[in-house]
Amino acid sequence: MEIVNRLCTTRTLRKRIADSRNRLYGVALAWCGDAMLADDLVQETQIIALRRAHQLRDHQRLNAWLYTILSNCWKAQLRSMRPNVEYEDKHACGDDDAESASSELEVVDRVRRAILNLPEGQRQTITLVDLAGFSYAEVAEILGIPIGTVMSRLHTSRNTLQRVLAGFRTRQPAPPSYLRRVK
Repeated sequence: MEIVNRLCTTRTLRKRIADSRNRLYGVALAWCGDAMLADDLVQETQIIALRRAHQLRDHQRLNAWLYTILSNCWKAQLRSMRPNVEYEDKHACGDDDAESASSELEVVDRVRRAILNLPEGQRQTITLVDLAGFSYAEVAEILGIPIGTVMSRLHTSRNTLQRVLAGFRTRQPAPPSYLRRVK
């Protein structure tokens, strides 16, 4: 009977790992900004999770465990890219661009670029809290940092995004000058 229970648990766990793909992909894409790399990171995360499923002690902590693996895969990717990548301090949003943006896709693109320009730790923290919906304690466990650091990074990243995106608002286009408003 124990063998049957173990097989059912393993099958359920594998399905939950497979079902987590879209959420993992969203976070990976927010971290790296490259769809192909995000897909690779998610695949690597799921492969590791499937191979090490026997190591998961508490099945209720599956999401935190998966995001920890994703974080470790991303850190390994960054280490492998380190000699070839130059980080520049640049602003994602210019004042001239903010006034011309009007569609929802432009808003999404602007926010995504602003998040990609955050430092790595801030980017990971804000996406895990605001995109994936983890608690501060869970994010601290996933990233292996103190909860105070999570709160600090989250505060700093939100302030930075607010400052960078402050001038950007979707506005109603002004009516053409040859039309007049009738009340």
